[in-house]
Amino acid sequence: MQKVLIIGAKGMLGQELVSIFKSDEQYKVTAWDFDKIDITDENQTKEKINKLAPNIILNAAAYNAVDLCEKDKAEFEKAKKLNGKAPGYLAKVAKKLDATLVHYSTDYVFSGMPELPEPAGCGGSCSSCSLHEGFVPQIGFDEDAITKPVQKYGKTKLMGEQAVQKSGEKYYIIRLSKLFGKPAKSKTAKKSFFDVMLEVGKKNAEVKVVDEETSCFTYAPDLAKKTKEIIEANKPFGIYHVVNEGACTWFEAVVELYKMAKLKTKVIPVNSDEFPRPAQRPYVSTLINTRLNPMRSYKLALREYLKGIK
Repeated sequence: MQKVLIIGAKGMLGQELVSIFKSDEQYKVTAWDFDKIDITDENQTKEKINKLAPNIILNAAAYNAVDLCEKDKAEFEKAKKLNGKAPGYLAKVAKKLDATLVHYSTDYVFSGMPELPEPAGCGGSCSSCSLHEGFVPQIGFDEDAITKPVQKYGKTKLMGEQAVQKSGEKYYIIRLSKLFGKPAKSKTAKKSFFDVMLEVGKKNAEVKVVDEETSCFTYAPDLAKKTKEIIEANKPFGIYHVVNEGACTWFEAVVELYKMAKLKTKVIPVNSDEFPRPAQRPYVSTLINTRLNPMRSYKLALREYLKGIK
C-alpha cells in the first residue's frame, strides 16, 4: 500500500485529491491543511514528514492573492515563503525519503507574450506558400517555454518551481490555470471565477467582463484524476501542463456560463483598463500540453459542475 500525504487538503484542489486517492484502496491517505503543518517552517516540515514517511507527497498549498501580493510588502513576503521557499523544503524531504513529490504551479510564470509558431519547414519569410495553407497556429506556452513572470505572484511561483528543481529528484511540477470546482473548505480560500460570476449574473441585468487575458480553465476534479494518472503511469519526472481544452477570454467564458445556467444577463466585453488592478496579468497565458493525453473541454467540465450545484 502506498502512503500519500496531501498538503493543502481543504483547498479547492486539495479536497479533490483527497477524494480521488481515498476512493482507491491501494492508497493510505493522510490529509493535512494549515492547522496540521506549516510548510514554511523547514524544521517542522522535515520532522513531521519524516515521521510519517509517505511514498507520495502532493503539495496543493499555495498563496494566491495576486493583487494583495503586488501592493503589500508583508503579503509578498508571505507569498515568497509559501510559494517560493516551502516547495524546496518539501523537495528535500521527498528526496531523503525517496518519495515522489507533486507540486502545482501556474500559467502566471509566463510573460503573456508568446512567440507565434510557424509551419514546419518555413522560415517565416513568405506570406502565402503551400506550407501555410490550412495552418492554424496554437498560440501559448508549452512546457519548455521560457518563463518570465510579469507580477510578484508569478515570481514567487517561479521561485517554487526552481526550488523543487534544485532540491528535488523524483518530482512532477504541474502547471494549471484558472482553477474552478467545488468551493474549498479552507477559511482562507477564495471563490472561483465561475462562482463569482454566477452570483453577479443573478443580481444584475448586465455585467461587464474583460475580453482579454486568453488562457485555459482547469477543473479541479479533472486535475486530481490526471495527477493520479501521471503518477500511476510512471510518467517521466518533470514539468506538465494540465488544463481543460479550449482557450478563451474571461468574457467568452462568462457568455458560455450564462448560456448553460440559462441566465439572460447581458454580457458586455470591455478592455482590462475598465478594471484596473495592482498586478499585471498576462495578455495570453494559454498552457500548451505536449506530454499528456488532452483533457475534455472546459465547457463539458463546466456543464458537469453546474449540474452538481443546482
